Amino acid sequence: MRETIHIYHTNDLHSHFENWPRIRDFLKMRKQWHHEAQDEVLLFDIGDHVDRWHPFSEGTLGKGNVEMLNEAGYDAVTIGNNEGITFSYKELNDLYGNAKFDVLLANLYTKEEKIPYWAKPYNIYETKSGFKIGVLGLTAHFTPFYKPLGWKIYSPMDQLSFWLKELAPQSDMIVLLSHLGIRDDEWIAEKFPEVDIILGAHTHHIFHEGKETNGTLLGAGGKHGNFVGHIMVELDVQSRKVISRRAQLYEQDQLHASKDEDQEIKSWHEKGKVLLNDTVTVLKNDLAADWFEPSELPQLLTDGLLQWCEADCAFLNAGLVLEGLPKGEVSRFDIHRILPHPINPCVINLTGAQLKEVLKATRDEELHHLQVKGLGFRGKIMGEFVYTSVGFGKDIGHIYINGKLIDPHKTYKLATTDMFTFGHFFPELQRAEKHYFMPEFLRDVLTWKLKETNTL
Repeated sequence: MRETIHIYHTNDLHSHFENWPRIRDFLKMRKQWHHEAQDEVLLFDIGDHVDRWHPFSEGTLGKGNVEMLNEAGYDAVTIGNNEGITFSYKELNDLYGNAKFDVLLANLYTKEEKIPYWAKPYNIYETKSGFKIGVLGLTAHFTPFYKPLGWKIYSPMDQLSFWLKELAPQSDMIVLLSHLGIRDDEWIAEKFPEVDIILGAHTHHIFHEGKETNGTLLGAGGKHGNFVGHIMVELDVQSRKVISRRAQLYEQDQLHASKDEDQEIKSWHEKGKVLLNDTVTVLKNDLAADWFEPSELPQLLTDGLLQWCEADCAFLNAGLVLEGLPKGEVSRFDIHRILPHPINPCVINLTGAQLKEVLKATRDEELHHLQVKGLGFRGKIMGEFVYTSVGFGKDIGHIYINGKLIDPHKTYKLATTDMFTFGHFFPELQRAEKHYFMPEFLRDVLTWKLKETNTL
């Protein structure tokens, strides 16, 4: 006698709700279809469903995303870095309070060194025949970001090894929900043969028909809800052995359109706008934002960043500020609209020699026109750089901090964004000593600066 198990998986939606109605309806239909056929079915999300660039996710602090997962009938999720490090300790603790699914997370612990009350490292799902599927979740090991928030994040590999000792003897098949990225997934497949299926995320990779590595089947569905993954497992009930496994992806734009989907998609944006409609300040004058010319709003934000971080100098790229603000009332929604990025302030300690090289690199015109994707950036283009307490002489070799020529041996505090510390643009910033301001975003800095310079 054979039994069929269907596993559906999504990952890295990043609050791209324009794709959600079709995904939700497809999953609900498939779940009902398989139940009627008396097949087993499980639904998993592999993290970064929430992204605070969308006003509905911002206005509900992610709880609206949780309700969406509830409605679709998910069985379990793990968290991504967007759930893990873009909320305060309390906000993440509250995020899954109304979840009707399991949150599986083996490598995040509380201040008291305990698994959070809203999560568990693994769960075992049992089919009608008694076949036991052990499912474990892991998220990216971003210690510099979790630590200032108050969480303790541990090596996913160490935690996987630890929990498998407990899970493996109880399971006939093991599935890993991995928000770690393709390289780690492939490494796990090589080093942990007891893991049968890895459902991946974080690096937005795509396996249209899965990938076999050392006897482990890897599945992954890209990003933004462009794909829904499906793993079909056939097993022999008597021997409890897997006979076959097959993976495939369904393209979102090939799914049936949902009823009134355009109105529903628009409604989530409007709900977010209402939730963020409280006034934060009143502007006496327009504040312009230009990506390639000096303008008031990017400069105001850079000035505010310097003060916020108590630094010696600061720079930002003008492309961070998507639009200007007209005079009059400014709401939280307005601030969110022009600064949707889940990007944190950061202060970095650099020698004068290092700082000089970084500042020289910011003058590269090719960098200014670069289209940026990822790293928290939710805009279009880098734009020119805006500076506070930095001056350039006629010769690029003469750079001044607070009116004084840079001392190559002195240590300076540079305020900028966390996205510049990952090494993609300025390697010096990746290696240097730094401090991230968590959980504040750039929009919190701008809100504070606007309130400081304007009166309600």
